[in-house]
Amino acid sequence: MEFTGGHILSIGQFDRGDISRIFDVADELRPYAQRKRITRVLQGAILANMFFEPSTRTRVSFAAAFNLLGGEVRETSEIRASSLTKGESLYDTARVLSGYSDVIVMRHPEAGSVAEFAQASRVPVLNGGDGPNEHPSQALLDLYTIRSELQAQNKLVNGMKIALVGDLKYGRAVHSLCKLIALYDNIRFNLISPPGLELPDEVHKQLTARGHRVEKYHALGAGINNVDIVYVTRTQEERFPSQEEADRYKGLFRLNQSVYTQNCEPNTVIMHPLPRDSRANAQELDDDLIENPNLAIFRQTDNGLVVRMALFALVLNVVDAVHDHSQPVTWYTAKRTPHR
Repeated sequence: MEFTGGHILSIGQFDRGDISRIFDVADELRPYAQRKRITRVLQGAILANMFFEPSTRTRVSFAAAFNLLGGEVRETSEIRASSLTKGESLYDTARVLSGYSDVIVMRHPEAGSVAEFAQASRVPVLNGGDGPNEHPSQALLDLYTIRSELQAQNKLVNGMKIALVGDLKYGRAVHSLCKLIALYDNIRFNLISPPGLELPDEVHKQLTARGHRVEKYHALGAGINNVDIVYVTRTQEERFPSQEEADRYKGLFRLNQSVYTQNCEPNTVIMHPLPRDSRANAQELDDDLIENPNLAIFRQTDNGLVVRMALFALVLNVVDAVHDHSQPVTWYTAKRTPHR
């Protein structure tokens, strides 16, 4: 794709070369994400961070990524704080906000809403999640993490075995990740979900159409056996018709250290897009895994910062100028190394 001035709306925009380009830029920007250097390459640029659904990691990491490149951030954190509650259309909102900004990140509860917004925007728009549809930046940071974790074990993404666990029906992070990994070769997907929360047929067909091996499971132990990655998700209760229905699925699959030891290889990587549900009736990823060196959930969040920095640098066409605006850190900064 042409990154400069472009929108980032869907995984379907990318080919393998695009992914390599994003990851190469992310690698270049890692010293800035780790506060080893400062760059002000986006000084004067403005990001409009428009989040019309609850968010912590995605919203804050997009804002932090832009700040670390020297830009400024303007926040809209819920629909009630916007003129959409007065009946304003996405078209009008896009026309107005794009006049105040150089780039926009948007999250919205309706599938396709961010793409509709982008059609009227005069500046690049990045999809921070549109309902149950897609979450492209999450998929990119997840794949970046998978690549890094496998490289540490002298393995490749091609030929890997991944188990996807939990709410695969409504989990937009899972949908985008599946589509992204499908671009690689000879992947085995173990799809582990309760009946009724299986991966949508459209996504499943994309995997099989590319020749990948896809197995369905309704039991956790069998599905996580002999895989390289276990990717756990929470029940997306905000997508269900009622809280009562969502509650029926909570806690059905719980990965803890005992289950891991009994069923996984010793170096199986554990991932989760977060937030994980730590309430007593859920706990899909138990706290007793914190000391497990293969728990990569916080390495994922660190990687989200550098991947989102890369997306900004690419769409605003400043990749080649980042180091020209570089200088040493002038304050005390804690040693920021990957969680191990």
